Amino acid sequence: MIDRLVVVVAVAAHLAFLGYLVVGGLIALRYPRTIWLHVVTVIWAVVMLAGKVECPLTWLERWARAAGGMAPLPDSGFIDNYLTGVIYPADALVVVQILVFAVVIGSWIALAVRWQRHRTAGAAHRRQV
Repeated sequence: MIDRLVVVVAVAAHLAFLGYLVVGGLIALRYPRTIWLHVVTVIWAVVMLAGKVECPLTWLERWARAAGGMAPLPDSGFIDNYLTGVIYPADALVVVQILVFAVVIGSWIALAVRWQRHRTAGAAHRRQV
């Protein structure tokens, strides 16, 4: 029973991570101090996609499935098992990756522009005073 709960929590945490990967930069537009968390999230995602390390949530799910006597998570991992072919067509994987990249970079550019405008406005205000 507890093993199944661990699997559910691991899947939910994976989905939350991926969701934050996509929208974390947009959240930082509203709450700028959260950008550091998004940068760490993006770096971690890139490291995992490069195959340098397996996600600890994937490891946890694999362990819980084995301990609970459930079917193992395929070697391809979380995204290929739960998202590709389920949430979006398998042949759209590259398009999805490009869209995620575009949202992340676009949000970071928007945040940089906002910071630059804020700095410029602050400097102009200090010159007038």
